[in-house]
Amino acid sequence: MKNTPAVTVTPRSLSPLVLACLAATWLVWGSTYLVIRFALVGFAPFYLMATRFVVAGVLLMGWQLTRGAAWPTAREWRNAFIVGTLMLGGGMGGTAYAEQTIASGLVVAVIAVIPILLVVINLAFGVYPRRSELLAVCVGLAGVVMLTQGAGIHGSPAGLVAIVLGTCGWALGSVLSQRTLTLAPGATGFASELLCGGVALLGMSALRGESWHWTAQPGAWAAWLYLVVFGTLIAFNAYMVLLARTSASLAASYSLVNPVVALLLGVTLGHEIVSAWEWLSAGIILVGVVILFVRRRG
Repeated sequence: MKNTPAVTVTPRSLSPLVLACLAATWLVWGSTYLVIRFALVGFAPFYLMATRFVVAGVLLMGWQLTRGAAWPTAREWRNAFIVGTLMLGGGMGGTAYAEQTIASGLVVAVIAVIPILLVVINLAFGVYPRRSELLAVCVGLAGVVMLTQGAGIHGSPAGLVAIVLGTCGWALGSVLSQRTLTLAPGATGFASELLCGGVALLGMSALRGESWHWTAQPGAWAAWLYLVVFGTLIAFNAYMVLLARTSASLAASYSLVNPVVALLLGVTLGHEIVSAWEWLSAGIILVGVVILFVRRRG
């Protein structure tokens, strides 16, 4: 979304509100990958994500308008469509598609390289990495290469392609929204992105010939509602609060915690099988991300 000036984190900034927001981004976002797998029992992947984002976007935009927020301009809607298509259409659509054949914990391990991809993409804008960032890129990508050789991902080439393309789409959309494609201010911009990304996902769903039906399975319904309310509305707004009240590194700390949460939930609640090689690969990816964030805080 928007660039936010870095602020110094003091003990006072770690208020109960900030701690609650951290918990939301760490635990809620970390849990959504397993919840997506549960929702896929009753919904087609692109249709699942499309309805999730359209409903959340309508609710959030309606809330903003009742509070007197201005309607986005034509340029802001155009930008929201491009960013929404890349981040939500490609990123989250690719995630849902991949989770049909790849364990949720392994999917989020690949997604953990997004901060490293941001460093690489920013090269196109003349932002060159420092030595520590180059080290983080090398370590993180080495972990991804190792992970792709694991049985859980190696057995699903289509799922691997989907999650790699989706991760690149999310990273590219993130950079463009910061550099060139300005969205409407605050939550209004996110609401427009949700709506445009949802429409793009509906188009992808139609092209794939997915069935547009509402499942009768209570478990899939509960998972869908969790994704709309907790995964989209609550967790993202918590992230916006963190950006406003803490440092950017602390706000983005979810990328360090989410893979751990997703792997643990996938193995315990989802009964997913993760080999020792895949645990090692995921750990190396996290080392790369940790190197990146530690250096940025310094």
